[in-house]
Amino acid sequence: MMTSIRRQLVALVERGAIPPEQMATAVRLSGLHPSGRDWYVFVDRLLLWLGSLALAFGVLFLVAWNWAGMGRLPRFGLVEAALVLAIAVYWVADGRSVVARVALTAAVLLVGVLLALVGQVYHSGADPWQLFFTWALLVLPWVLVARFDVLWVLWLGLLDLAVLRFFHEFRFSGGGDAPAQWGLVLLNGLALVLWELAARRWQWLSARWPRCLLALGSGGPITLLVMLFIIDEGAASWWSPVVYLLWLVGLYATYRYWRPDLFMLAGGCLSLMLVVTLFVARLLWNDADADAGGLLILALLVLAQGAATVFWLKRLHREMTS
Repeated sequence: MMTSIRRQLVALVERGAIPPEQMATAVRLSGLHPSGRDWYVFVDRLLLWLGSLALAFGVLFLVAWNWAGMGRLPRFGLVEAALVLAIAVYWVADGRSVVARVALTAAVLLVGVLLALVGQVYHSGADPWQLFFTWALLVLPWVLVARFDVLWVLWLGLLDLAVLRFFHEFRFSGGGDAPAQWGLVLLNGLALVLWELAARRWQWLSARWPRCLLALGSGGPITLLVMLFIIDEGAASWWSPVVYLLWLVGLYATYRYWRPDLFMLAGGCLSLMLVVTLFVARLLWNDADADAGGLLILALLVLAQGAATVFWLKRLHREMTS
């Protein structure tokens, strides 16, 4: 909302609808600067979140620090009491209020503490990926009921950890970390597509930051896969460049025309700059005599790419704000 107001204000100034001497008055009337009430709400919610997280992690550290001095029943009693208290707060509070959402987030974290405690006390022998997957599976009903984007991001983060630990544990076909990266690409890429489609129907999914995180979660691994392929073709599948090109095309088409977003396009440009620079470096360093000259060429290449990217993004910014 604030970004939209800022863009409208900038557009009015550029068209000359607001004279320079009235700029301060226009900014004050537009509500861009937070009022005393806005600061109060911000500090209140910040302390609420920090306090609840401190209590949830405090239970974990209290049990871990006093492990030798606490019996089995006190350990489970403390964690389960905190979990029941968090659920009770959610039940008493309005399900859509900030207090209820904070309490449910703390309950989700405490479920993970409880699962870790069960594994340590009873020596279940479960792999770490099973812990994260079971954690995500158990809290899924709460995530569905809450309709809260923070919990959805936390839930997807648990699945990411499960995927990473799963492929790290089994190391399929000697592929190193490439299978894990492919898992992140597929999981976060599919989550981003579904999130964008669902955001058109449900307003509570319209926040921008979860989509940015999901784009980083899918764009980072596919960029790394392409870079691994450039360095050593045996370290990643030949599908990496193909999927990477499709990812770039999809990113450009989506966030240039369907849902314009400068951050997403800037991320795609950064990824492309990294890949192009590494590819040119690989070509140059195949030649043993290209050391000094190669560094100069790479420096000029990075400067040229950066200048072109800034020029293009500034032009897009003017188009989006006009």
